[in-house]
Amino acid sequence: MVLVGVLWLAVALGIALLFWIIVQSLRDTREILAEPFGMPTSLEFENWSRAWTVGDFGRAAWNSAWVTLVSSGLTVVVAAPAAYYLGRVDTPVTRFLSNYFVLGLGIPAQVIMIPLFVMLSRLYLTNSLIGLNLVYIGISMPFTVFLLISFFRTLPVELEEAAAIDGTSPLGTMMRIIMPLAKGGIMTAFILQVISHWNETLMAMTLLSSTDKYTLPVALIGFVQQQTYSGADWGGLFAGICIVVLPMLIMFLFVSRRLTEGLTVGMGK
Repeated sequence: MVLVGVLWLAVALGIALLFWIIVQSLRDTREILAEPFGMPTSLEFENWSRAWTVGDFGRAAWNSAWVTLVSSGLTVVVAAPAAYYLGRVDTPVTRFLSNYFVLGLGIPAQVIMIPLFVMLSRLYLTNSLIGLNLVYIGISMPFTVFLLISFFRTLPVELEEAAAIDGTSPLGTMMRIIMPLAKGGIMTAFILQVISHWNETLMAMTLLSSTDKYTLPVALIGFVQQQTYSGADWGGLFAGICIVVLPMLIMFLFVSRRLTEGLTVGMGK
């Protein structure tokens, strides 16, 4: 009961913090400084338009959407066949490769940041959304493969045996039988990568130097730094935070049940 109470307290605090940020995004800076926990006397929607234009969040939103969808999609496309093979074939080599992917889960991004920057600079892929895509795909592969291996192991082997008896090739079995059955796990992996890549800041801030290439988290940091020199615009700052946070929150509200069911099935075996 105590742990449940602590959990509900954390949920309540998170909801209260989100509500407070949204309310502050609709207030004037002077009102926020005078009464930080007050309610707006008038709705200042100009904060949102100012954050969108002055902070260049429009272009940053497009960059984030493009990078997130491309990198998440390619991660799943590459990881799914690898996970299927590693989950179905039990040999010393596949066991080693599975453990190798698991090992990748324990490597912090800060450790590989400098080698990645040097390698990408030699390939002229720094300050490039293509280079950022490649980095996101690489660092997301261990978790995605590890997650999908669990899903493929939940599928009955008898389906593949029946397909083989009917003369279906291994590739045809994977594409026409296994992948449709594993679409719940594949969608779960895709959604998790979308959330992760949308919010990723460290790699984007390190690899991108031009404002026209910024993703939303980096644009938000630039907007905060800009306010340091031009005067704090707290209303616009809170509006910028909402622009970054709300898309993923809205998406999560729509897919939360599918996400929870997918994780439960995948981790249950």
